[in-house]
Amino acid sequence: MRYFIELAYKGTNYHGWQIQPDAISIQEVIEKALSIKLQEKISLIGAGRTDTGVHASFFVAHFESNNNFDSQKLIYGLNNLIGKEIVIYKIFKVANDKHARFDAISRTYEYRILQKRNPFLIETTSFFKEKLDVVLMNQACKQLYNYSDFTSFSKLHTDTKTNNCKIMFAFWEQREDVLVFTITADRFLRNMVRAIVGTMLEVGTKKINIQEFSQIIEQKDRSKAGKSAPAEGLFLNQIVYPD
Repeated sequence: MRYFIELAYKGTNYHGWQIQPDAISIQEVIEKALSIKLQEKISLIGAGRTDTGVHASFFVAHFESNNNFDSQKLIYGLNNLIGKEIVIYKIFKVANDKHARFDAISRTYEYRILQKRNPFLIETTSFFKEKLDVVLMNQACKQLYNYSDFTSFSKLHTDTKTNNCKIMFAFWEQREDVLVFTITADRFLRNMVRAIVGTMLEVGTKKINIQEFSQIIEQKDRSKAGKSAPAEGLFLNQIVYPD
């Protein structure tokens, strides 16, 4: 039987979602805990993969099990086993052809920037001291809707067959002391959000203008875009599936 598992994690001390040969990952921790609790070898398939230091306020994976179990008891046992930086919210049965990654129709990320130092947010925001023109940055957001090929914002030498994505929403807003960039798309390329943020910070500091921002996308060349923003400010915070 196939199950979906909904969870969240603070990625500061982990090398991303996906299992690594010589580094601790979120996937490895949860797989080990599930295997112990269910007393069978469990393999997880995630909705995507987050990089080292990136967080998820909402993440979905699926696994298969031959056992019948009480979901609430299993969730309680897992949360006592996996530590405080990962939390399991929900486990529920789905049809055997449902897929956590391939069935997702959109994903939403947030990037959080702090411009006034706050020791309580140091690991979940990126500090940026230069003054930013948020109006210009939101004008750059509107340009994203005009394109589908985001090679300029993709990590080089990935195994993806296409660099086309449909961006449905992109917007910067101030939430108290934190400047938040929210972006929704049908799919994302490796490092895409952090590369977009890094380039938009150049717009916000007026190092490049809106026309130059658009030209960067059109050139389909990662070296033309800005530096990737630091990992600690990035959150995966929503994954949508068909009803």
